[in-house]
Amino acid sequence: MSTTLGVILKQLDPSLSITMVERLDKVAQESTDGWNNAGTGHAAYCELNYTPELADGTISTHKAVEINAAFEISLQYWSYLVEQNILPEPKHFINPVPHQSFVWGEKNVAYLKARYAALSALPAFKDMQFSDDPRVLAEWMPLIMANRKGNEPVAATRVRHGSDVNFGAIARHMSEFLTKQDNFQLLLGSSVSDLDKNKDGSWKAEITNKTGKKHHLNAKFVFLGAGGGALPLLQMSGIKEGKGYGGFPVSGQWLVCDKPEIVKQHFAKVYGAAPIGAPPMSVPHLDTRIIDGKKALLFGPFAGFTTKFLKNGSMLDLPLSVRLSNLKPMLSVGKNNMDLTRYLMSEVMQSHKDRVDALRNFYPEAKDSDWTLAYAGQRVQIIKEDKQKGGGKLEFGTEAIVAEDGSLAALLGASPGASTTVNTILGILERSFPERVASSEWQNKLTTMVPSYGQSLIDNTDLLLKVRQHTLTTLELAPN
Repeated sequence: MSTTLGVILKQLDPSLSITMVERLDKVAQESTDGWNNAGTGHAAYCELNYTPELADGTISTHKAVEINAAFEISLQYWSYLVEQNILPEPKHFINPVPHQSFVWGEKNVAYLKARYAALSALPAFKDMQFSDDPRVLAEWMPLIMANRKGNEPVAATRVRHGSDVNFGAIARHMSEFLTKQDNFQLLLGSSVSDLDKNKDGSWKAEITNKTGKKHHLNAKFVFLGAGGGALPLLQMSGIKEGKGYGGFPVSGQWLVCDKPEIVKQHFAKVYGAAPIGAPPMSVPHLDTRIIDGKKALLFGPFAGFTTKFLKNGSMLDLPLSVRLSNLKPMLSVGKNNMDLTRYLMSEVMQSHKDRVDALRNFYPEAKDSDWTLAYAGQRVQIIKEDKQKGGGKLEFGTEAIVAEDGSLAALLGASPGASTTVNTILGILERSFPERVASSEWQNKLTTMVPSYGQSLIDNTDLLLKVRQHTLTTLELAPN
């Protein structure tokens, strides 16, 4: 998020002076790093939690359509960066990997069929395929269908132009571009230890490096894009828009296999249905990952609980984030989400065999010895006030919080997060720099970077298909 904002601002106005502060010794080592997330280009093709079944039995497609349109905006911007030689050849950060949903059992098969009917009728999802024929599924996902026992109904959908994204590579390439620009500095190994608003409306940030030395920066605009670490910074700012927000940290683990003879049998991101009580980030999926040219398989995630907000954070992160303004929402969420609590407890208690047993629902012939455990990045789900019910609510998603005067913006939440980065950043620019965004100079530049800017990809089918054809070609995602 932060590197995207920096690059867009530098392209809109090269004279801007920008400082990026990074607590670690390298950029993009937390949730953005390749192995700290699933690398799914979230387009709502395979993620069943984006299309809930409503009480009347119909499938809600609203969230799926919005996420799909937002991801298309990211693809447009990445295509532009490739054409400008800011990002390298696409295979170094994004690769075509089919997005598939796979379910078993009569109820789940009926749901998937209804989901397919609802989505495939929409222009954005017209290329989706459905099958409940085991012979077809064996072609789509041979590893999953091999020697599957019993006559239990199975079904799957597939979109061939799905993608596997190395978000860490994107961030590092954009950071490299920024460091070559005038009036830009990157402060590694440095933390924001205090943040105060000046009388003139600007901000004074106290920066502390890893030796303990402090200095101050003044800025007219501040962006808090620190992943799980954004909430404490938002609270430090004291803006009224941040009152009442809390965070619920969830850790994650993956099973990983890099044995070539197994990896070559599976080429897809295959998402299943979430267990009862599981948060959306814990929807099980068996994925092809391509990082730095090397293929591997990943299964999970397996959730856990920690009080850290960052992988390299402190066990005091959660308790220190409690305020009078968010205490009631946090207690309310704890009381009303016992399913989630029980789910996390069961996940924490799992053995390696338990985890591979879960994998065997997808890959029946999986052997314990072929898979190792890897730790994913931290996710901090949003807790916010529920003004209608008077308590709090737990939200799974990404939310931008912008000060009334536009001088500070913060990003909270998790998935779809990185996939919808560009759309999120453009929204922040519109709220923080409304006059400049409205100028013909910035409008022209924005439409050059994102050709669909200012128009709806949801309402304008011709535009959607036009930009999609361009991005699939430029990013080399079109299926053979």
